[in-house]
Amino acid sequence: MDKNLIQRTISGIVYIAVIILCTTPYGAQLLDTISPGLVKQQYLYYGLITFLLLVGTWECIKIMKFGDGYEKWIVLPVVLLIFYMFSKRFFHHDFYFNFRLSEILALSLVLIAVITLFKFTDELYFDSGKLIFTVIYVALPFCFALGLPKFSSFEDTFSLEVIFLFILIWSSDTFAYIVGKTMGKHKMAPKISPKKTWEGYAGGVVLTLVLSYFVEMYQPQLRGNWMVVGFLIAAFAPLGDLVESQLKRTFAVKDSGNIIPGHGGVLDRLDSFLICVPVVYLYFILEKFI
Repeated sequence: MDKNLIQRTISGIVYIAVIILCTTPYGAQLLDTISPGLVKQQYLYYGLITFLLLVGTWECIKIMKFGDGYEKWIVLPVVLLIFYMFSKRFFHHDFYFNFRLSEILALSLVLIAVITLFKFTDELYFDSGKLIFTVIYVALPFCFALGLPKFSSFEDTFSLEVIFLFILIWSSDTFAYIVGKTMGKHKMAPKISPKKTWEGYAGGVVLTLVLSYFVEMYQPQLRGNWMVVGFLIAAFAPLGDLVESQLKRTFAVKDSGNIIPGHGGVLDRLDSFLICVPVVYLYFILEKFI
């Protein structure tokens, strides 16, 4: 068997296992077998998001090739400051019970960053533009990821929104690839991602909606309607891949990193996640007040 295939398989299994253990109650249950009450599930999730945030920020700094100005050295402090503000809300269970207009404004910045990357690329050749883009593209999605699970200090439970978000993203990518490989003829963005086709995109949407139906049927405790969530994920996940591909293409970089052997870096693996999280979080906000 090809050595690279073995490496990709092993690292892929480890990656999925870590995601499952940190986004479901299984992680805390496993640690309970070692020492009862050793750690709560929300701390495992918080640790995962913190780790991905730090690595993703470092990868983005390397991709965008900052100069020697002060901007390069304040990226991480700015990211950590913003993450600290969201962390306070996370540990005080404030996300689910309170709504803030500033969240809508922050979510709109993600759209502005995407438009800037595709239409106003010259702005990203300045270190100030790189700083702003890194904070918006990497930090904000991971910050909003803290607000996805529904849990409270009263029940001390941790719900499964995030793991099903991952599952639907993985299924969307897989379905789109299979349909595109077998039926794809019309390219979506040949200069950015030559393998993506409109047929694959449509197949990913339809089949992800089918899977979302079963999630909605058998997981009624989840926030929102997961037929809607599934549609949003299938619709926006390919955009996440195109955004990261455009970012690497702009700065002539092949992979964001190599922390996951055979799969690349955090940004390579979580490109769809970075776009889907703000979209799904915005839906949760609106669904709560409609």
